[in-house]
Amino acid sequence: MTTFQKGSKKLINAWAFYDWANSVYTLTIASSIFPIFYSTLFTDKNELVSAFGFEMKQTVLISVITAFTFLVVAVSSPILSGVADYVGNKKSFMKFFCYMGGLGCMGLYWFNLDLIHTSLLFYFMGLLGYWGSLVFYNSYLPDIAFEEQQDAASAKGFSLGYIGSVLLLLLNLGMVMFPEYFGFDVSISEDIAKSGNELAISEATETAKNIAAVKAMKISFITVGLWWIGFSQYTFYVLPKGVSSGHKVTKEVLLNGFRELKAVWQDLKRNLRLKRYLNAFFVFSMAVQTIMLMAVYFGEKEILWGSDNEKTVGLIVSILVIQLVAILGAIFTSRASAKYGNIKTLIGVNTIWMLVCIYAYFMETPMQFYIAAGIVGLVMGGVQSLGRSTYSKFLPETEDTTSYFSFYDVAEKIGIVIGMLIFAIVDQISSMRYAILFLFMFFLVGIIMLFRVPENKTN
Repeated sequence: MTTFQKGSKKLINAWAFYDWANSVYTLTIASSIFPIFYSTLFTDKNELVSAFGFEMKQTVLISVITAFTFLVVAVSSPILSGVADYVGNKKSFMKFFCYMGGLGCMGLYWFNLDLIHTSLLFYFMGLLGYWGSLVFYNSYLPDIAFEEQQDAASAKGFSLGYIGSVLLLLLNLGMVMFPEYFGFDVSISEDIAKSGNELAISEATETAKNIAAVKAMKISFITVGLWWIGFSQYTFYVLPKGVSSGHKVTKEVLLNGFRELKAVWQDLKRNLRLKRYLNAFFVFSMAVQTIMLMAVYFGEKEILWGSDNEKTVGLIVSILVIQLVAILGAIFTSRASAKYGNIKTLIGVNTIWMLVCIYAYFMETPMQFYIAAGIVGLVMGGVQSLGRSTYSKFLPETEDTTSYFSFYDVAEKIGIVIGMLIFAIVDQISSMRYAILFLFMFFLVGIIMLFRVPENKTN
């Protein structure tokens, strides 16, 4: 096998191509098709589901499993990344999580309420596989590209991921909207067809199309798994295995990742600006990530759609709107930060998020949902890009940026866990509308904390 030198175009392209492979998970499984499919398993929106000895709302169950998965990622990633770097075989770890995630996606084809625990295991595998593989994927960047190449390489990965995920989603959307063109049976019984009763024929046709659409959704889960695993092979073929230290893994190695996080925590006490910013980020990111993960579930359950087909198409279109507008949001936010500064821009973006929570509590129609999707897309791209770049700017003079960003990632994951659990609790005792409204408080507190971030470096 040919070994490519660090900085080579082919090596960087192969690394970036993994984004093309795995981004289909976030768009098809996490954000659009699966939430819609999950809702079709219940005849009543208020129907409870039994799992792990508890009766809970449908959305609460997904919130809890998602929170648990992110907790596993937050706890395990410092250990696994430390071990992978030490033994010099991070590609094997990346492969493991990739294959776990891809098989988990394909397993969703058999997702049903009668086998709820096995079904949730497949959901857990997909989510853990995606985030687990990202730990090692991101850690490859300084290995395959020089510092001056890393921004361009990262942007290339993002672009490939966006293009690939949208292409597969459009294919899956076509399968769901027009199942008859993809070989799915949408025929009705001869008795109804010959009856001449237009209403009965119309209802039977719609029912047949809905059944075919559900089958198409299940097939889409398999396409995601095959796409993810299949296209990742090029990345795995070209990426280096790693540099082996030749030593065995010991207890000291296992705990090294946590020692690095502890060292960063101690450093934060001496950096007031970075500490206050990270506290603010932890609070508002908690709310942002929760809304992004639960937006489609909210739209499916709380919006008054005219028909099942309108709901399916409407929810998927809204996700595409968010993806497109997010790019513009990142550009506008970048320009605003250049003019007004990062902190003031973040305060403005979080104010918009806060108003979105209030708006979401009252919205009921599809058009109102589309408007909300456009606004969310605008501020989603902005808050994500500006949140990380602000953290990077506030870092002290250090060569150990990896430890600081590891701390940042763990803090973000822990925030997601807390946000999802709070959302689940409020949803369980009241409704998703109150859960969204409750997130208003996190944005308000985040804004107050951002006002306390010093403009200049303060020790």
